[in-house]
Amino acid sequence: MIVSARVKLLALMAIFALPMVAAWAMVTLQWGIPEGRTAHGNLDVELPMLSEWPIDQFHKEDASDWVIVYDCGQQCAEDADRWWRLHRALGREAHRLSRVRIGGDGDALPGEHVAHWQQQPDWTTDGRVWIGDPEGMVMLEYPSNIETALVLDDIEKLFKMNPEPEFSPLDESSRALSVEPAEETRHES
Repeated sequence: MIVSARVKLLALMAIFALPMVAAWAMVTLQWGIPEGRTAHGNLDVELPMLSEWPIDQFHKEDASDWVIVYDCGQQCAEDADRWWRLHRALGREAHRLSRVRIGGDGDALPGEHVAHWQQQPDWTTDGRVWIGDPEGMVMLEYPSNIETALVLDDIEKLFKMNPEPEFSPLDESSRALSVEPAEETRHES
């Protein structure tokens, strides 16, 4: 009976000590620890706010929209189509993203706004892509050869981590017409 009690005590101590030993091994051997980030673009973006970029106009559909901005290069028509298809691939979340094309001679595709550099900054190259948050800060930057699926994956993660408010406040233009209460009329009998 004494042996069985000692075995039970050792087993109980092992149950509590084993997780601590496993955690220590994971930290010291760097085993089973995630890389730390899963974004496919460059997260260390030190660019000015989107509203401060040297472009002739900056337009978003809604103040709460995220923005994908791309510098249209040599293959402008292909780039425009590529980002239009990404926008459509968002499905019911597409209304949360605005697209801004910088440069190019063609007409804007549906849902796209076209701007032009007033002075091309040294931090951009043809085909580069940026994702901006609703406040206008550049969150992610991609090279021109990034796969569209990877950008889509990052945007979906951003939308998941930053859900749309259930009830957005209405602005003056979207308020329902108010009906004034009818004056009470007294009917004399």
